[in-house]
Amino acid sequence: MRIVPYDQHDPSEIIDLITTIQIDEFGVATSAEKQPDLRDIPYFYQQGAGSFWLAFVDGELAGTIALKDVGGGVCALRKMFVKKAYRGKERGIAAALMATLLDWAGSKGVREIYLGTVDVYHAAHRFYEKSGFMEVTLDQVPDTVPLMDVDLKYYCYRF
Repeated sequence: MRIVPYDQHDPSEIIDLITTIQIDEFGVATSAEKQPDLRDIPYFYQQGAGSFWLAFVDGELAGTIALKDVGGGVCALRKMFVKKAYRGKERGIAAALMATLLDWAGSKGVREIYLGTVDVYHAAHRFYEKSGFMEVTLDQVPDTVPLMDVDLKYYCYRF
């Protein structure tokens, strides 16, 4: 496995991985068109303390994770997706992506990371909690944190 920051990779491959998981696997009511951030990753994510990482296994895109800097030492965790074939503790891809993001954020002086997620990602909820995220209510999430209209659960990680 190799984790690298986004650097002019093919956005269509990233969009396909993410939307296939969202729509086909979990039935989330979204589309590629509702996620324009994926067509301009450097502008949307790779600013300030933000970044976007890709996990590859034998040259195949296996997962993604992103950090969006929203100012004031606050960031949003977004686009954490791992292909079904590469999930699980034994593979360690999700854990490696999360460790990469948290190490980066800590080195950049980030104080808090928020995320929104849909209610059907039960395994993801457990993973976030095991990674140190605490569930919060929507009114505890700063207005600067971008959320999707399908998000129903919210988490915060504090350094």
